[in-house]
Amino acid sequence: MRPWLLLACCAALAAAAGCAPSGDAPQEADDAAAVVEITATGTAVPNTIGEQHWLTFQRKVEEGSQGRFRVRMLVHGQFSEEQIAAGLQRGRVQIGNLSAMMASTLVPETAMLYAPFLFDSEEQADFVYDHYLTGLFASLLAEQGLHLMSWSEIGFHHIYSVAPVLSPADLQGRRYRVSASEASRLFGEALGADVIPLSFGEIVPSLQTGLIESGENSLSLYLRTGTPGEAPHLTLTAHSFGMSVIVAGKAWWDGLADADREIIAFAYPGIAETRKDTRGEAARDLENARSFGITPRWPDRTERDRWAAAVGHVPEELARAVGGRSNLVLEAVAEGKAAFARQAASQ
Repeated sequence: MRPWLLLACCAALAAAAGCAPSGDAPQEADDAAAVVEITATGTAVPNTIGEQHWLTFQRKVEEGSQGRFRVRMLVHGQFSEEQIAAGLQRGRVQIGNLSAMMASTLVPETAMLYAPFLFDSEEQADFVYDHYLTGLFASLLAEQGLHLMSWSEIGFHHIYSVAPVLSPADLQGRRYRVSASEASRLFGEALGADVIPLSFGEIVPSLQTGLIESGENSLSLYLRTGTPGEAPHLTLTAHSFGMSVIVAGKAWWDGLADADREIIAFAYPGIAETRKDTRGEAARDLENARSFGITPRWPDRTERDRWAAAVGHVPEELARAVGGRSNLVLEAVAEGKAAFARQAASQ
C-alpha cells in the first residue's frame, strides 16, 4: 500500500474510534471532566487551629467524594474579605470564611455580634448561639444569597497596650487602634480613647512609630502577628466575642445533590470541635505567655463589671447605628441569656 493511502486509512480508523490517539485517552478525558473544583477561601493564619480546620475540610471533601471534588485552597489571605464576599455572590467562590465585620456589609445585623459585653462566659455564649442566634442568622444570610455552614470562633477580644491598662480610666486620651467595625469605634469612644482607625496590617508599624499605644484583638491574632513585641501588656477584658461565619454561595449549595451536600456539610469540623480546639489553643498560649514576651492580666469580677458599666450604653447605640433588625438580635441575646440562667438555676 502506498504511504499516502496508508496514512489516509489510519486517519479514517482514528476518526471512527473518536479520533483518539490511544485506547486509554477517552477514559482519562472523562475522568478529568468528572472532577469538580471547589474554591475555598479565607484568611487563616498559618500554623494555627484555624488553618488545621481548613485542611481537615479539604481532606474530608476529597476523600468523601472519592476524588470527584477537588478543593482549591485559597485560605491564607490570597483574597481580601471584600473579594471573598463578591466571589461568593457571583459564583466564582463556592465556600468562604467571613469575619462578622465583613459579613455585616451584606447583613448589617451581623455587626451586633461584636457589641461589648454581650456575654459573661463562653458557656453562656455557646448556649445563645446554638439556640437563639444560629437560626436567625441562617435566615438573614440566606436573604443575601449565602448559606450558613458553620460558625468559626475567633475568641474573646482583649486590650493590648504599650503600657499597662488596669482600668477603663487608663484608656482616657490614649491612642487606641480601632478596626472598621462600628462596635470597635463605639467601644473606644465610650472609654474616652483617642480612636485611630487602622487596617490589621498597619497595627505593628503604627505601634513602632507611636501612632497608636493600644488596641483590641483576639488572643491568637494578637500573639501571632508580631504585636506582642511592640505592645507586651494584655488586659484580658473579654469584652467582645469574636466570631466569623463559614458560608457557601446559596445558589451553588442548592444546586448540589443531597449526597454531595452531606459530604461538604460535615467536612468542616463541627462547632463543638472547633470551640474545643480554639479554646485549647488559647489556654496553651496563656500558659506559655512568657515565651511570647507578654504580661497578661485578668481583671477580677469587680474590675470587669467596671469595664462593662463604662460601655453599657454601646449595644443600644450600636443597634441605632446599624439599623435594620438589630434590635431583634439584642432581643434574641437577652432571651437566650435568660433561658441559660434558668437552666443553670435548675441544675
